[in-house]
Amino acid sequence: MSKTDNQPAVADALNALLADSFALYLKTKNYHWHVQGPHFRELHLLFDEQATQILATTDLIAERVRKNGAPTLRSIGDVSRRQSIKDDDSASVDADTMVRTLAGDNELLLAQLREVKAAADADGDIATSGLVDAWADETQQRIWFLKATAGY
Repeated sequence: MSKTDNQPAVADALNALLADSFALYLKTKNYHWHVQGPHFRELHLLFDEQATQILATTDLIAERVRKNGAPTLRSIGDVSRRQSIKDDDSASVDADTMVRTLAGDNELLLAQLREVKAAADADGDIATSGLVDAWADETQQRIWFLKATAGY
């Protein structure tokens, strides 16, 4: 497949990743704001650290979309139409559920990173492919911390 044939696939995969990154960022901040219980301080700080890391990737993802010659997300509505990570509007979520939910959501994000990597590799887009490697490593670290915190 030639570079011009696959560019939309790379941009589409990146936009899906961007939507889920925003959804995961907001869910992680939600849990940061609402966590309670005996591990409050530890989880409050962990969630904030992870949210900051997730948010830091969003601009890089959007810039990769633009460098691939495509438009990127424009609104919260655009995010909601594209996201696969589910929102959590519950008024009360226990801390253990928060940790397990975020671990699972980060695993979904890791699967999306693999899709972006495959599209970038098929396109010969080594810049995107290389960035995805670093984002995957960060995501794997978040999963590891969350699973270790949850005890599994």
